[in-house]
Amino acid sequence: MADNYLGRKMEDYMSQPKTASTVHKSSAALQRLLVKNRSHRGYDAGFKVREDQLRKIIAVNTKIPSARNQQVLRFRPVLADEAHLVTENIRLGGALPQLHLPLPGTEPNAYIIICSTVEESRYVDIDLGISAQSMLLQAVEIGLNGICICAFDKERIRRIFNLEYDPLMIVAIGRGSENIELVEIEASHSHAYYRSDGKHYVPKVRLDDLIMK
Repeated sequence: MADNYLGRKMEDYMSQPKTASTVHKSSAALQRLLVKNRSHRGYDAGFKVREDQLRKIIAVNTKIPSARNQQVLRFRPVLADEAHLVTENIRLGGALPQLHLPLPGTEPNAYIIICSTVEESRYVDIDLGISAQSMLLQAVEIGLNGICICAFDKERIRRIFNLEYDPLMIVAIGRGSENIELVEIEASHSHAYYRSDGKHYVPKVRLDDLIMK
Protein backbone atom coordinates (compact mmCIF):
# COMPACT_ATOMS: atom_id res chain seq x y z
CA MET A 1 0.00 0.00 0.00
CA ALA A 2 2.83 2.36 0.85
CA ASP A 3 4.43 1.74 -2.55
CA ASN A 4 1.15 2.52 -4.32
CA TYR A 5 0.71 5.69 -2.29
CA LEU A 6 4.20 6.95 -3.12
CA GLY A 7 3.71 5.98 -6.73
CA ARG A 8 0.48 7.96 -6.98
CA LYS A 9 2.10 10.98 -5.33
CA MET A 10 4.97 10.88 -7.84
CA GLU A 11 2.54 10.61 -10.74
CA ASP A 12 0.57 13.58 -9.39
CA TYR A 13 3.76 15.61 -9.08
CA MET A 14 4.97 14.75 -12.58
CA SER A 15 1.60 15.60 -14.10
CA GLN A 16 1.53 19.08 -12.61
CA PRO A 17 2.11 21.82 -15.22
CA LYS A 18 5.40 23.69 -14.96
CA THR A 19 4.84 27.20 -13.64
CA ALA A 20 6.40 30.31 -15.13
CA SER A 21 8.45 30.65 -11.96
CA THR A 22 9.88 27.14 -12.33
CA VAL A 23 10.81 27.73 -15.97
CA HIS A 24 12.43 31.07 -15.10
CA LYS A 25 14.50 29.52 -12.31
CA SER A 26 15.70 26.71 -14.59
CA SER A 27 16.65 29.20 -17.31
CA ALA A 28 18.49 31.41 -14.81
CA ALA A 29 20.40 28.40 -13.46
CA LEU A 30 21.51 27.40 -16.97
CA GLN A 31 22.60 30.96 -17.75
CA ARG A 32 24.71 31.07 -14.58
CA LEU A 33 26.41 27.80 -15.50
CA LEU A 34 27.12 29.00 -19.03
CA VAL A 35 28.64 32.28 -17.81
CA LYS A 36 30.75 30.55 -15.17
CA ASN A 37 31.95 27.92 -17.63
CA ARG A 38 35.05 29.80 -18.75
CA SER A 39 38.39 28.34 -19.87
CA HIS A 40 40.79 28.75 -16.95
CA ARG A 41 44.53 28.69 -17.61
CA GLY A 42 45.52 29.17 -13.97
CA TYR A 43 44.42 27.19 -10.90
CA ASP A 44 44.57 27.21 -7.10
CA ALA A 45 47.52 24.92 -6.40
CA GLY A 46 46.34 24.38 -2.82
CA PHE A 47 43.12 22.71 -3.93
CA LYS A 48 43.37 19.03 -4.84
CA VAL A 49 40.70 17.52 -7.07
CA ARG A 50 39.40 14.23 -5.68
CA GLU A 51 38.79 11.00 -7.56
CA ASP A 52 35.06 11.06 -6.78
CA GLN A 53 34.83 14.54 -8.32
CA LEU A 54 36.44 13.37 -11.55
CA ARG A 55 34.13 10.34 -11.62
CA LYS A 56 31.09 12.58 -11.19
CA ILE A 57 32.27 14.77 -14.07
CA ILE A 58 32.93 11.77 -16.33
CA ALA A 59 29.56 10.27 -15.34
CA VAL A 60 27.67 12.82 -17.47
CA ASN A 61 28.73 10.72 -20.46
CA THR A 62 26.25 8.03 -19.40
CA LYS A 63 23.38 10.45 -20.09
CA ILE A 64 24.36 12.76 -22.96
CA PRO A 65 23.60 12.31 -26.70
CA SER A 66 25.98 10.44 -28.98
CA ALA A 67 26.10 10.56 -32.79
CA ARG A 68 24.50 7.32 -34.05
CA ASN A 69 24.54 6.36 -30.35
CA GLN A 70 27.96 4.78 -30.92
CA GLN A 71 29.31 5.89 -27.51
CA VAL A 72 32.91 5.42 -28.60
CA LEU A 73 34.59 7.82 -26.14
CA ARG A 74 36.63 6.52 -23.21
CA PHE A 75 38.13 8.51 -20.34
CA ARG A 76 41.34 8.32 -18.32
CA PRO A 77 41.18 10.33 -15.08
CA VAL A 78 44.49 11.82 -13.95
CA LEU A 79 44.89 12.93 -10.34
CA ALA A 80 47.56 15.02 -8.61
CA ASP A 81 50.14 12.22 -8.35
CA GLU A 82 50.26 11.91 -12.16
CA ALA A 83 49.25 15.42 -13.20
CA HIS A 84 52.81 16.59 -13.85
CA LEU A 85 53.11 13.97 -16.59
CA VAL A 86 50.36 15.77 -18.47
CA THR A 87 51.33 19.33 -17.54
CA GLU A 88 54.81 19.03 -19.04
CA ASN A 89 53.34 17.87 -22.35
CA ILE A 90 50.61 20.47 -22.98
CA ARG A 91 50.43 24.08 -24.13
CA LEU A 92 47.95 26.67 -22.88
CA GLY A 93 47.20 30.22 -23.95
CA GLY A 94 48.04 30.02 -27.64
CA ALA A 95 46.95 33.64 -28.10
CA LEU A 96 49.27 34.76 -25.29
CA PRO A 97 52.55 32.92 -26.00
CA GLN A 98 54.62 35.57 -24.20
CA LEU A 99 53.05 34.55 -20.86
CA HIS A 100 54.06 30.86 -21.08
CA LEU A 101 50.84 29.71 -19.44
CA PRO A 102 50.15 28.18 -17.03
CA LEU A 103 52.24 30.39 -14.76
CA PRO A 104 54.45 28.56 -12.25
CA GLY A 105 52.40 27.54 -9.23
CA THR A 106 49.06 27.72 -11.08
CA GLU A 107 49.19 24.43 -12.98
CA PRO A 108 46.13 22.13 -13.03
CA ASN A 109 46.42 19.16 -10.69
CA ALA A 110 43.85 16.96 -12.38
CA TYR A 111 42.98 16.03 -15.96
CA ILE A 112 40.63 13.87 -17.98
CA ILE A 113 42.14 12.33 -21.13
CA ILE A 114 39.45 11.67 -23.72
CA CYS A 115 40.08 8.80 -26.15
CA SER A 116 38.11 7.10 -28.91
CA THR A 117 37.73 3.38 -29.55
CA VAL A 118 37.44 4.09 -33.29
CA GLU A 119 39.29 6.28 -35.75
CA GLU A 120 38.45 9.97 -35.47
CA SER A 121 35.65 11.13 -37.78
CA ARG A 122 33.04 13.85 -37.92
CA TYR A 123 30.76 11.67 -35.81
CA VAL A 124 33.45 11.19 -33.17
CA ASP A 125 34.11 14.93 -33.20
CA ILE A 126 30.41 15.58 -32.58
CA ASP A 127 30.57 13.31 -29.54
CA LEU A 128 33.79 14.94 -28.41
CA GLY A 129 32.28 18.42 -28.41
CA ILE A 130 29.13 17.35 -26.59
CA SER A 131 31.17 15.40 -24.03
CA ALA A 132 33.69 18.13 -23.28
CA GLN A 133 31.07 20.85 -22.86
CA SER A 134 28.87 18.63 -20.70
CA MET A 135 31.77 17.66 -18.42
CA LEU A 136 32.86 21.28 -18.03
CA LEU A 137 29.31 22.32 -17.12
CA GLN A 138 29.22 19.55 -14.53
CA ALA A 139 32.57 20.72 -13.17
CA VAL A 140 31.21 24.25 -12.76
CA GLU A 141 28.10 22.93 -11.04
CA ILE A 142 30.23 21.29 -8.33
CA GLY A 143 32.39 24.37 -7.86
CA LEU A 144 35.29 23.54 -10.16
CA ASN A 145 36.57 24.87 -13.47
CA GLY A 146 38.41 23.54 -16.50
CA ILE A 147 39.67 23.98 -20.02
CA CYS A 148 39.76 21.86 -23.18
CA ILE A 149 43.29 21.19 -24.45
CA CYS A 150 44.12 20.02 -27.96
CA ALA A 151 47.73 21.26 -28.09
CA PHE A 152 49.65 18.18 -26.94
CA ASP A 153 51.72 15.32 -28.34
CA LYS A 154 49.12 12.56 -28.73
CA GLU A 155 51.60 9.74 -29.24
CA ARG A 156 53.65 10.77 -26.22
CA ILE A 157 50.57 10.99 -23.96
CA ARG A 158 49.44 7.58 -25.19
CA ARG A 159 52.83 6.07 -24.34
CA ILE A 160 53.14 7.75 -20.95
CA PHE A 161 49.76 6.49 -19.76
CA ASN A 162 49.82 3.23 -21.73
CA LEU A 163 46.48 4.10 -23.27
CA GLU A 164 44.61 1.45 -25.24
CA TYR A 165 43.10 4.06 -27.55
CA ASP A 166 44.24 7.27 -29.23
CA PRO A 167 43.77 10.42 -27.12
CA LEU A 168 41.77 13.18 -28.82
CA MET A 169 41.53 15.86 -26.16
CA ILE A 170 42.58 16.60 -22.60
CA VAL A 171 40.34 18.43 -20.16
CA ALA A 172 42.07 20.14 -17.23
CA ILE A 173 40.08 20.28 -14.01
CA GLY A 174 40.68 22.35 -10.88
CA ARG A 175 39.62 25.38 -8.93
CA GLY A 176 40.22 28.27 -11.27
CA SER A 177 42.14 31.26 -9.92
CA GLU A 178 41.61 33.68 -12.80
CA ASN A 179 39.33 36.69 -13.14
CA ILE A 180 37.55 36.21 -16.48
CA GLU A 181 35.07 38.51 -18.16
CA LEU A 182 33.06 38.21 -21.37
CA VAL A 183 33.13 41.12 -23.83
CA GLU A 184 30.43 41.54 -26.48
CA ILE A 185 31.80 42.26 -29.95
CA GLU A 186 30.66 42.55 -33.54
CA ALA A 187 31.42 39.58 -35.79
CA SER A 188 34.02 41.59 -37.74
CA HIS A 189 36.07 42.39 -34.63
CA SER A 190 39.00 40.34 -33.34
CA HIS A 191 37.98 37.17 -31.51
CA ALA A 192 41.34 36.77 -29.73
CA TYR A 193 41.21 36.70 -25.94
CA TYR A 194 43.50 39.10 -24.09
CA ARG A 195 44.56 40.26 -20.62
CA SER A 196 44.66 43.66 -19.01
CA ASP A 197 45.26 44.72 -15.39
CA GLY A 198 45.10 41.15 -14.15
CA LYS A 199 41.80 40.32 -15.88
CA HIS A 200 41.29 37.86 -18.72
CA TYR A 201 38.86 39.10 -21.40
CA VAL A 202 37.02 36.78 -23.78
CA PRO A 203 35.30 38.39 -26.81
CA LYS A 204 31.94 36.87 -27.77
CA VAL A 205 30.03 37.77 -30.92
CA ARG A 206 26.73 39.48 -30.12
CA LEU A 207 23.45 37.68 -30.74
CA ASP A 208 22.31 39.94 -33.60
CA ASP A 209 25.46 39.04 -35.57
CA LEU A 210 24.97 35.32 -34.98
CA ILE A 211 21.45 35.24 -36.41
CA MET A 212 21.23 35.17 -40.21
CA LYS A 213 18.43 37.20 -41.73
